[in-house]
Amino acid sequence: MRAIADKRDDAAVWDVVRPARPSRVPGVVLAGFRRGASPADHRFVPHASVTVGVDLGASPPILEDAEGRPHRGGFAMGIGFGAARVRGENVEGMILRMTPVAARVLLEISPTDAEGAVTGLDDVWGPDAPLLREQLLATSSWEERFALTEALIVRRYEAGPPVDPEIDWAWRRMAATRGRVRVDRLAAEVGWSRKRLWSRFHAQIGLPPKRAARLVRFDHAAHRLASGEDVARVAADGGYTDQSHLHRDFAEFVGATPAVMATESRRATAALGPPARRPAPLASPVIVPVPGPAWSVCT
Repeated sequence: MRAIADKRDDAAVWDVVRPARPSRVPGVVLAGFRRGASPADHRFVPHASVTVGVDLGASPPILEDAEGRPHRGGFAMGIGFGAARVRGENVEGMILRMTPVAARVLLEISPTDAEGAVTGLDDVWGPDAPLLREQLLATSSWEERFALTEALIVRRYEAGPPVDPEIDWAWRRMAATRGRVRVDRLAAEVGWSRKRLWSRFHAQIGLPPKRAARLVRFDHAAHRLASGEDVARVAADGGYTDQSHLHRDFAEFVGATPAVMATESRRATAALGPPARRPAPLASPVIVPVPGPAWSVCT
């Protein structure tokens, strides 16, 4: 297990634990989480990824989507899902965060159908969803829970539909440049027309390439702001023309200013930090608070 003890003045703590080894499925990160009786009211910020949650707690959390519609129990949030909140107490579960390329293979719905949507776990995993939940509830060991989840996603990955290698490459290039690569350059690098790249990327990733690049750029900026960096520096380094440009992206994606989002994150305790800040695995499966941006249970 990988974990870090975090000292905070917020008594309402999320406990987060992560496997000592990365998933065998490219583009997937797992984490377990738990929160006690203190009420949770936690903002999810749109990630450049698809988020799947398996509910294992005494009382299912309530996830409110960007339109305020409530969803109970297991869920899947498509890339660019808009601002959402999770509320509840005695919450426990498993989070899987996956790139849209991995989600294309692992989930049973089209990425274009999942764009911006929050849906039930059964809708994306069919009969595998209740079976996995039953297996995870049968053990309290996080090692076993991670192993069971890993076995499922490896099986689904091996049987899933293929992704065009050009789209896989384009997504990895977009992520590596933190969203700062032009779409026409991507098209030229894969040897496609801009129109063909737009069509195939949208069909297999779930967003048009330009909007996906904006989300990748926003995701990186949000993490930097949550770590305490200056807004002006983040805007300049992140490829924004000015601070108002950054503010517009935050208003569109989360309905809040960068300052409000960063403050909320620093007050919360529900995240894993970037890999460079994670220590070596603990010798025993102790679950302790982990620092980092409040929305990023898996980063």
